Amino acid sequence: MANTPQAKKRIRRNERRAEINGARVSRIRTFVKKVESALAAGDKAAAAEALASAQPELARGVAKGVLHKNTAARKFSRLNKRLQALA
Repeated sequence: MANTPQAKKRIRRNERRAEINGARVSRIRTFVKKVESALAAGDKAAAAEALASAQPELARGVAKGVLHKNTAARKFSRLNKRLQALA
């Protein structure tokens, strides 16, 4: 158990950050799922629109430190490749 005031503060702060970061990751996953569902339905216009809204969310996740830069790049690349394959 934490004994010092600093350690107690770190525990409080870490709990808050975990909650915020969890919400961020969940939001990103929701945007990615919208793209995937549009791709699965074969709706190219909806998929393109969803991908355009997911890309800034992925970039924001990188900027906020909840996603690695390469992870976001890989996700965007694979989604874009699937979108181009619909043509």
